[in-house]
Amino acid sequence: MADVGGIAADQLKSIVERIERLEEEKKALADDIRDIFAEAKGNGFDVKILRQVIKLRKMDRADVEEQETLLDLYRQALGMLPDGGDA
Repeated sequence: MADVGGIAADQLKSIVERIERLEEEKKALADDIRDIFAEAKGNGFDVKILRQVIKLRKMDRADVEEQETLLDLYRQALGMLPDGGDA
């Protein structure tokens, strides 16, 4: 391994190339995801809501319930829910 200024050049090159390869894969995956969202939109699904559903599915159930409870509380406080507070 050649050292340049105290840096292992071959190791550095390997690391940089691996990162570049992963960045290319990440871009390809992002393009695939964008295509799936476009397909969903073309089939009448609301992409914004799909993104929220995906986010919620990643969360712990207790956290989701806590957020829903707080959202209902805030909506009730702002008069955004019918009388009785049932959503």
